[in-house]
Amino acid sequence: MVVIPAIDLKDGRCVRLRQGDLAAETVYSEDVIGVARKWQECGAGLIHVVDLNGAVGGEPRNLPQIEAVRKAVTVDVQVGGGIRTIETVRQYLNAGVSRVVLGTAALMDRAFLEQACAEFPRQIVLGLDARDGKVAVRGWTAVSDTRAIDLLNEVSGLAIRAVIYTDIARDGMLNGPNLTALKEVAASSAFPVIASGGISRIEDLLAVRSLGSRIEGAIVGKALYDGHVDYRAALTALCQE
Repeated sequence: MVVIPAIDLKDGRCVRLRQGDLAAETVYSEDVIGVARKWQECGAGLIHVVDLNGAVGGEPRNLPQIEAVRKAVTVDVQVGGGIRTIETVRQYLNAGVSRVVLGTAALMDRAFLEQACAEFPRQIVLGLDARDGKVAVRGWTAVSDTRAIDLLNEVSGLAIRAVIYTDIARDGMLNGPNLTALKEVAASSAFPVIASGGISRIEDLLAVRSLGSRIEGAIVGKALYDGHVDYRAALTALCQE
């Protein structure tokens, strides 16, 4: 299982939010490139970048910073947040991004999701952000009536690379991942699953990995920036177990 450091961008800075609330931010760095290089030096093979402004606004808002990150590191970069058109998908992938994360679009515009998967097979990641099991959209500002499990079943035939499952109630709270929900998602998914939200210690990573081979990785954000999880120590622990 891989440990994926997150870089959340708001107004060009690296921040972390609490439960997706744009008003509840902690700014960690103005040097986004420096942060990306740090995670590469620590051993990360994949960096997860989110355009928070874009997620709410529906179009890229931190594109210069994302392009700069892509040029500054040699490891894979996956990007999400505000990607609602095939042109934006093409723009990111042509810029060298390895994977594009589609969340709101997967629920609101199925034809777009299908087109993206057909044009870029295995380069599209499904972002399943859920509150109480229901899919959230538009940067978590609205919650649909669609269950995450049902959406997974509906798209099971598409050429999706992986699924990121985020429990919004756990995100940025450092109170542990929702293992029950993750287990259900892993059992229902036709794709590898990446856990996100609530991871606060190395033991949480080991617990996520114990859910089975369908779990491909875990995204860690606040716990890394606050020092609750040491990235190199996490890699070592996962290799030893």
